[in-house]
Amino acid sequence: MFYLLLKYLHIVGAAVLFGTGAGIAFFMLLAHRTGNAAVIAAVAHIVVIADFLFTATAVVAQPVTGFALVWYLGYPLWDDWIVLSILLYLITGAFWLPVVWMQMEMRRLATAAAEQNAPLPKRYYRLFRLWFAFGFPAFAAVLGIFWLMIARPIDIW
Repeated sequence: MFYLLLKYLHIVGAAVLFGTGAGIAFFMLLAHRTGNAAVIAAVAHIVVIADFLFTATAVVAQPVTGFALVWYLGYPLWDDWIVLSILLYLITGAFWLPVVWMQMEMRRLATAAAEQNAPLPKRYYRLFRLWFAFGFPAFAAVLGIFWLMIARPIDIW
């Protein structure tokens, strides 16, 4: 029963991590495409809350449940697929942490532009391009982790 609970929490955490990330990317992209600072500010406000509420919770839950599963099942922590999963997780985090800051900064810039009835500043557009680019390696890493969790290949290197 303990194993099933751990596995359930690990799968739900992975779904939340991937689903929230995909949803945030979708809504931010659609808001950006309007070019409307007020819309971008409102969506970015919600996105930042979602990132802290859902993504951050899953970011903590994943390694906790993952290490508990490794321990419970008796896998060596240095198995290729586990090591690669951890590396990909760290890569995901390395891209996610700056993205959270970028979202907060884009929200601030869009809010200021909306309040002043001014166009979005060039800095917003630079941040958006960087934010967009950071999404690709992060999502690729998460998809790689999903594959590793399902396939558990013995020899990767």
